[in-house]
Amino acid sequence: METGAPQTVRVDLGDGRAVLVAPLHVDDRGRYLSGLKRVSADSLYRRFMTPVARLSSAQLRYLLDVDHRDHEALMAVDEDSGDAVGIGRFVRLPEQPECAEAAVLVVDDWQGHGLGKALCRLLAERARELGIERFEASLLVENRAMMSLLESLGPVRTLSQDGGTIAVDVELPESGIGEHMTGVLRAVAAGGFELDPAPKD
Repeated sequence: METGAPQTVRVDLGDGRAVLVAPLHVDDRGRYLSGLKRVSADSLYRRFMTPVARLSSAQLRYLLDVDHRDHEALMAVDEDSGDAVGIGRFVRLPEQPECAEAAVLVVDDWQGHGLGKALCRLLAERARELGIERFEASLLVENRAMMSLLESLGPVRTLSQDGGTIAVDVELPESGIGEHMTGVLRAVAAGGFELDPAPKD
């Protein structure tokens, strides 16, 4: 089973732009923070499920400390400018090593061109290499549009509901991302799902 970090992949998007997707490195802190500044307050709210003025030092350490096995993050940068425009991440659940929490965040002005789907395809490929069979995510219950989407997908399992959030999981197909995963990824890329839960100071 492969355990090393994946290599850089070039992805052509539907609008003619291209991105380079590579594993996140701790030295990417500045680029990562610059990318976050381009994400709207609404997208950040859906990502963290709480209003976010800035990330704490503990959150940043967590988000940048990637071992490429139990915690993987793939960052997409604009091939022309070198700016960070999206990130996909999964974190293996210690008590269920075949399952990982996962999601994608794309800066607002790059949404709608296939970047979210591309990141999730690469995440799924990486997860399979590491023996992960299912992705889990959390959704705001108040997000009725996302709830309706999930209900139409088929084999997306509701795990629990706690206050204003609901947890779901979806099995990874043997190859590709599959129809049901594609639907979940549309919701993820639109900001409907939490990324991994980051600790707070």
